[in-house]
Formats: sequence, C-alpha cells, structure tokens
Amino acid sequence: MKKILFLCFIIFRILFPENLRIVSLSPQITENIYLLGKGDSIIGNTIYCTRPEQAKYKEKVGHVIDVNVEKIYSLKSDIVFATNLTNPKDVKKLKELGIRVEIFSYPKNFSELCEQFIKLGEIIGEKQKAESIIKKIKNEIEKIKKKTEGKKKIKVLIQIGTRPLWVAGEDSFIGDFVKFSGGENVIKGEGGIYSIEEIIKKNPEIIIITSMGIDTEQEKKVWQKYKMIDAVKNNKIFVFDSDKLCSPTPPTFLEVVKEFYNIFH
Repeated sequence: MKKILFLCFIIFRILFPENLRIVSLSPQITENIYLLGKGDSIIGNTIYCTRPEQAKYKEKVGHVIDVNVEKIYSLKSDIVFATNLTNPKDVKKLKELGIRVEIFSYPKNFSELCEQFIKLGEIIGEKQKAESIIKKIKNEIEKIKKKTEGKKKIKVLIQIGTRPLWVAGEDSFIGDFVKFSGGENVIKGEGGIYSIEEIIKKNPEIIIITSMGIDTEQEKKVWQKYKMIDAVKNNKIFVFDSDKLCSPTPPTFLEVVKEFYNIFH
C-alpha cells in the first residue's frame, strides 16, 4: 500500500509541476527560475545564488561543486537542478535517495543557452512563458545584428583570467556576445591560455576584462605597459561584471550585447 501511495505522489508531482519543491545548485538556474515566476518553489540553493535579492535568503545547501546531500533530502525536495560541475558522487547519492536530478551543462553558445532555458521552463510548468521570453530576446538581438551590417568589425579581446592570461575564444557564448555586437574576436576557436606576446601580435582594438577574481584596476595598469596595442593606446579597456559575462540568463545576455554594441560603435 505504501508503494502505491508513493507512486501516486510521484505521478502527482509530474502532472502538477507548479507544486514542485526545487533545489537549485546553480546561480544561473536560480535566476532563471525567478525569471519564469517560480522563485517561491525554490526551497534551497547554493551560497553563490545571490540574484535576485530573494535568492540570498533561501536555505543554503552547499557550493556549486560539493553539496550537502543530507540537507537536500531533509528539505523533502522533489527535484534538484544540478550542473556538470556538481560532484558526480553527490548526484549519484541524490538519485539513490529517490530524488529527481536534472543536469544542465554549461552552455556552449547562445543557441544552447536558449534551449536550456526552454527546457527548464518545460520542467517547471512554464514552457510557454520561457518560449515567449526567448522569442522577444531573439527579435531584439536580430535588430542589433542588422544595425551592425556594413560597419567595420572591431577587433576585441575578452579576458576572463590572469596569471596565466586566460581569454575567451569565438567558439563560445562569450564569443557570441562579440559577434552579435558587430565585433571580431581576435581569439579563434575555443580560447584558453595566451601570452602577452601573442596578444600584441593580434593587436585588439578593445580589451574587455571580467571581474571574476581579478583586481581589475591592477590588471588595467598591467595592460598600460603595452602602448603598441591599439586598445591600450586609445584607452579602450573596459571592465564587465563576471556574472553577466560568464553566467548569463537570456535577458542579461541581451543586455551585454546592447552594451557591447554601444562600446564597439
């Protein structure tokens, strides 16, 4: 009898996702759930889930990588949204405890970002709303792309790490920021570790530094030594919030494209 009741309970949760008790192990997913109007369904998240403001006050269940499995179980969660960074051992334990786990990998480009947002919407019962948000954002991005037609493509470098110097390549959603805004990423492929000498040869006209664990003011001073780089010579070094650049939601993706367009043109 208990097994039948439990099965009925699971079926009820599937049929009525608005009643889901959600644990999010990703700041990006947490923010997206709020965007879809289901923030109240979140009963737990990580210490890094700080946007929007309400997310700060949810029960904390660990970090992005390692989480407190016992705490998640004690919260009687129906579903856990994890990422490919989540410790596989923790994911396995959660599944063994009968908790549904949905894993979202880090999106490779804007297209995957949109697909994942719609998938999330479908799981939590807000697919139509997710599709509507994506449609509006894609329309806005197409307008910006049309405005860039016929304009000179500005050579851009996106720095996301230092010591060693780590830069983003064109084959990424960060690369899509540049491309959609009418720029040209000086780093082809996926990006990675580069030397200053290699960057000097590529001679970017704009350098954008993310704020992720970087003393941005000090880093700007480091670049100032290399006056032979056009971006340095013309004082075209900009700092961007790491959350917007490295963990965008669909709306913040659009915000960055707009800001990049204004900088480039």
